[in-house]
Amino acid sequence: MDLNTVRDVRDARQRTPWRSGDAWLGGGTYLFSEPQPHLRRLVDLSRMGWEPLTRHPDGSLEIAATCTIAQLSRFAASYEAPAAPLFEQCCRAFLASFKIWNMATVGGNLCNGLPAGPMISLTAALDGSVLLRAQDGSLRRTRVADFITGAGRKDLAEGELLRSVTLPARSLACRTAFRQVSLYGLGRSGALVIGTLDPVDGSLALTLTAATVRPFRLWFPLPPDAGTLRDTLDRAVAAPDWFDDLHGLPAWRRHMALRLAEEIRRELTQEAGR
Repeated sequence: MDLNTVRDVRDARQRTPWRSGDAWLGGGTYLFSEPQPHLRRLVDLSRMGWEPLTRHPDGSLEIAATCTIAQLSRFAASYEAPAAPLFEQCCRAFLASFKIWNMATVGGNLCNGLPAGPMISLTAALDGSVLLRAQDGSLRRTRVADFITGAGRKDLAEGELLRSVTLPARSLACRTAFRQVSLYGLGRSGALVIGTLDPVDGSLALTLTAATVRPFRLWFPLPPDAGTLRDTLDRAVAAPDWFDDLHGLPAWRRHMALRLAEEIRRELTQEAGR
């Protein structure tokens, strides 16, 4: 898509005042996919030189906003952590060609805030937090589950930059279970549910995405029974929170989310010998 209203592309390393009509440019797979008549200038992040993935001494993993899906997939292939298989499962949840894989970024997927964004699913399920940098250089952190506030909506101020997302070591040590469903064989996710079982205290977390307008992460101090799980999910997700578009009606999405959540509960509790 030619963005014929864009008059300038600026290197993000050159700090100049943010102005109306500016947009951060990562991989560009969304920006160049449809008209953006409100844009006048792109601020290109591709030369920032950020390390795609950084393993910290405390065991946490920091993923740069400019890390591509292909880079994340290659890293996961040799990453020795119990939660490592989840990375590839979420990468494969993209409805995307290899060209998109090599250009689309983790930060871009988060900032689009789409219900079916699989990097949102991954990082919310692993209790990730995003590092945000304002135009004045100040930094703040917020959980991924709180960063996405609705379908296409996020807690991001004008000109604020998503620098990275960090996954805590404790989440990376969890056993995980993944379920995804779509109305079509190669369709966008209609419901995506991820479970994590903490080996330290036996707690279980279930994260719902794609079926809902924003991520819902439900935490249980001990794995619940089927009835408790269903009741908790129904109390947490109100009727307006179920997403409604051509990829699935709200009633179908709720049904599938409940079904997949129960499958995950059984899988993880059987593994734990409960």
